[in-house]
Amino acid sequence: MLAGCGGAASVPNAAPTELLAGPQGGRGQFVVECRLDHLVPDDPIVHPGHAGASHLHQFFGAVGVVAGSQYEELAGGPTTCDQPRDTASYWAPTLVLDGEPVAARRAVAYYRAGPGVDPLDVVPYPPGLMLVAGDATATEPQPLSVVAWSCGTGSQREVLPLDCTRAPSLRMIVTYPDCWDGVDTVSADWGDPAARHAVYSADGTCPDTHPVHIPQLQFALDYDPVPAGRLSDLALSSGDIHSGHADFWNTWDQDKLRREVAVCIHRDLVCNVSS
Repeated sequence: MLAGCGGAASVPNAAPTELLAGPQGGRGQFVVECRLDHLVPDDPIVHPGHAGASHLHQFFGAVGVVAGSQYEELAGGPTTCDQPRDTASYWAPTLVLDGEPVAARRAVAYYRAGPGVDPLDVVPYPPGLMLVAGDATATEPQPLSVVAWSCGTGSQREVLPLDCTRAPSLRMIVTYPDCWDGVDTVSADWGDPAARHAVYSADGTCPDTHPVHIPQLQFALDYDPVPAGRLSDLALSSGDIHSGHADFWNTWDQDKLRREVAVCIHRDLVCNVSS
C-alpha cells in the first residue's frame, strides 16, 4: 500500500503517481550526458567496501568508482559527463544478450521537480546523498513510472524492451525518489522499503516522514537497437529483464549543483537538453 498524500505510513510511497510521457518535456530541468566509464561487479551503496559482491554494473560519471570508493576521492575528480562539474556517480545493471554484456552507448540524467511539485520547493541534494531506484530482485513488471523501456526519446513506455530497429536507440529509463527525510544520506536497510530515507512524492506532495523535496532524477541508458527476433534473449545482470534499477551517489560539485537547481528548476527553464 502506498502512503497517503502528505501523511505518514508504515510503507512510504513506492512509485510516482504520474507516468512521465517523455524524459525531457517542457518543465524546468537540467540535463547531463555521460559516457560509460567501466563495468565491474561492485556496488558502493548496497555493498560498500566489498569488491566483487554485486552483479555486474556499468558505471557513468565519476571515474574509477569501485566498492571501496570514498566521497572525498570523487568530489571534484574526473568525470565522463559532458558537464565537467558533474562528478556524481551513476550505475545500473548491465544489459546481457545471450550471456554477453551489452554496454550502453551513453547515459542521460534528467533533473527536475517531481510531477505536480512546485519547482521553488526543490532543494539540492546534500553532499554524499545515496539513492536507489527500482527493484534488483523483481521478476514481474515494475510500475512504468519507476522502470520502463522506450525507443530513444519517444513517449511510448513498455515493461519489456521494444523493437527499436527504426529508432536511434533502445532505452531503459529509471526514475528516482524525490522526497527526502532531511536527515540521512543513506538508507539503514536497502532491502526494507519502509526504512528508505527517500521516497516518491504523491500528487505533488511529500509524506510527513520525508518532507524535503529534492530533484527527481530520471536516468536513461541508450543501447544499440536489438533485432526484434532477439529481444526475448535479453536479460539484466541482476537477473530477470524486469529487474531494472539504478544507483546514484551525489558527489556533484555542490556550488554547481545549487546553481543548476536555482537557474533551471526554480526558474522553470530547460537547460542543456540532450540531443
